[in-house]
Amino acid sequence: MIKKVEISGVNTSKLPVLSNEEKQELLVKIKDGDEEARQTFINGNLKLVLSVIKRFANRNENADDLFQVGCVGLIKAIDNFDLSQGVLFSTYAVPMIIGEIRRYLRDNNAIRVSRSLRDIAYKALQIKERILNNENREATIEEVAKELEMPKEELAYALDAIQEPVSLYEPIYNDGADALFIVDQVSDEKNIDENWVENIAINESLKRLRDREKMIIKKRFFDGKTQMEVAEEIGISQAQVSRLEKTALLHMKKTLK
Repeated sequence: MIKKVEISGVNTSKLPVLSNEEKQELLVKIKDGDEEARQTFINGNLKLVLSVIKRFANRNENADDLFQVGCVGLIKAIDNFDLSQGVLFSTYAVPMIIGEIRRYLRDNNAIRVSRSLRDIAYKALQIKERILNNENREATIEEVAKELEMPKEELAYALDAIQEPVSLYEPIYNDGADALFIVDQVSDEKNIDENWVENIAINESLKRLRDREKMIIKKRFFDGKTQMEVAEEIGISQAQVSRLEKTALLHMKKTLK
């Protein structure tokens, strides 16, 4: 359903693509109140919306509706994006777009799932991901239930109640070279979509990295370079960059807990 060329009157085959430099220039103009720059920026990021809604394809929802809702999330991201944080716009915008679509799906879902059940299920998924990352194995429902201090039958019911449990390593956007994963967007419970970037103690976690890891993280997430570009710059393979990046992110996640 997401494969059709025209969505909500927009020809997706002719959507423009902006470079990081163009995005930066337009964002500066937008903050100064330039409406023409704002519209150009929106049009230049519609492919981002299209990429995000593809992950909801198996829900059999109307593509036009999802695209329009995703555009609302995109506009909210533009309005709340803080240039001073030095983060790629797509990194900030993706969770905003996903959040807007999920709210729409929740509000229009004929089968209502209570918030308490959803909270239990998502806590269980976080525990399963943590055990998988730390111990390289799948957690059993018994040990997850024990950690949550609840009967395993109740946990199983909660997991069944949510329609689409996903892995934190599911790709949700691809800029042509490197995929953006859900794990890249994880924030703590105190964060909200509009200010999660501000609350991450990124500088302290960077100080704990080795020099090469720190350089790769800065080039990837602050300079907006692809893994292949970083590999060419520092003279190693793309696979090595990928491995070092994952190791560095894991170390940073541990220091941020």
